[in-house]
Amino acid sequence: MIRFENISKQNSHRILFFEASAALNRGEKVGLVGPNGAGKTTLFRMITGDELPDMGQVAIEKQVSIGYFNQDVGEMSGRSAVAEVMDGAGPVSTVAAELASLEAAMCDPDRAEDMDAIIERYGEVQARFEELGGYELEGRAREVLAGLSFSQEMMETDVGALSGGWKMRVALGRILLMRPDAMLLDEPSNHLDLESLIWLEEFLKGYEGALLMTSHDREFLNRIVTKIVEIDGGSLTSYSGDYAFYERQRALNEKQQQAQFERQQAMLAKELKFIERFKARASHAAQVQSRVKKLDKIERFEPPKRRQTVTFDFPPAPRSGEDVAVLKNVHKGYGGRSIYQGLDFTIRRKERWCVMGVNGAGKSTLLKLVAGATEPNIGTVAVGASVKMGYFSQHAMELLDGDRTVFESLEDSFPQANQGSLRALAGCFGFSGDDVEKKCRVLSGGEKARLVMAIMLFNPPNFLVLDEPTNHLDLDTKQMLITALASYEGTMLFVSHDRHFLAALSNRVLELMPEGIHQYSGGYTEYVARTGHEAPGLHG
Repeated sequence: MIRFENISKQNSHRILFFEASAALNRGEKVGLVGPNGAGKTTLFRMITGDELPDMGQVAIEKQVSIGYFNQDVGEMSGRSAVAEVMDGAGPVSTVAAELASLEAAMCDPDRAEDMDAIIERYGEVQARFEELGGYELEGRAREVLAGLSFSQEMMETDVGALSGGWKMRVALGRILLMRPDAMLLDEPSNHLDLESLIWLEEFLKGYEGALLMTSHDREFLNRIVTKIVEIDGGSLTSYSGDYAFYERQRALNEKQQQAQFERQQAMLAKELKFIERFKARASHAAQVQSRVKKLDKIERFEPPKRRQTVTFDFPPAPRSGEDVAVLKNVHKGYGGRSIYQGLDFTIRRKERWCVMGVNGAGKSTLLKLVAGATEPNIGTVAVGASVKMGYFSQHAMELLDGDRTVFESLEDSFPQANQGSLRALAGCFGFSGDDVEKKCRVLSGGEKARLVMAIMLFNPPNFLVLDEPTNHLDLDTKQMLITALASYEGTMLFVSHDRHFLAALSNRVLELMPEGIHQYSGGYTEYVARTGHEAPGLHG
């Protein structure tokens, strides 16, 4: 359906692809993986024709419709969310527009003499509209938006008034409603809460076209894709299986390649030793000559390319008292809307609470109350003795000084630390080489999140309050963070929509529901087993 045939592509001085080949076949669901900057977005843009390979070709079957979702949604305004989504439905939206203009013409007294032609055309267009499922279109558009957590009121809102994250959902809804033959989704899971993510998962499982997507959510990938295409070092390698299979297979391939390389090196060393030893003896000249020729012909094995994975080890945090935070009779509301009425909640040392709840249930508000970023209307929030808190929120990323470089930001935060340890810290969080000289204003969302986290964790708090810490992190950084936090000795309170993160790190669950607040001992995995659903908004 879509084939990459020996493509080569250079981006300024970087070679992204060199004689690489891969295919996306009908009905396949493929995950595209590779380190940041490897060329995933470039590959999408070559399919849509926005970029061309320097050599080779991207072959697409005729009449194949393609829907492409990316993070750059552009300007949207002047239409309601539901109208914007319907507009993405391809041919049917063009037909709908003609139908609307014909209806207007039929009511226009100035067009009376053309009425027969207008009515005839209206009949043809109406039949085409029906054939394309136009009358069900609005219902389907509302279903998609509801799945992406839009309320009925938000569906009618002008898209221009929505935040960036909600505009992303509208752009995603357009592609989902379109149901093209091939869907290209670049990070569709980025701005979604857990309920929307699970709904999207089900939607994509039922989608019959070909799917090519990137995602930093391994659980999401594992449940949808049946094939992985990896971009690494200029080549495209296909693995038939989910992301977990790919990880195992890649590790196995590396191990085999290393063993092959080592065997060959041992053999070469042995041959060279023989040549060195006997090259001066006339009696062994023929043997030496034949061995030299044999060595020249041998195809040399390469050692496996090592992905640079850095680990971050927490310096030990000072011990806190037993009661880390205590909320008593907390009432909190915004405007006329009440969020908490008489909340009592205690966090004890070494507990790791994950906070679950549908949109608007007050997850971020709870974290702000505990962190002191907002005050209760009634009641008290007390942080315990010797508690040193680290609070990560999306707002923290906006506080970085745009004129300072990554390295200067670290130096500003830790004037006492030596250069070597700050460089090591930067490396752990994905800033190697010249990356540390980047100004904060040019950093991507993921880079900002990594920098804020590096500053927070270097001088470790004993109480971490994390609001969506993995939102912008790639798979490798996310795994590094999970590994580091798993051995963290302190206390945690966090909100995340990443199920791998939730399952790996929580040992308590606080569920915020309209009908009340529930506390569960045991982590996210036990919560799912006990309640029978993966998120509070989903039952059954």
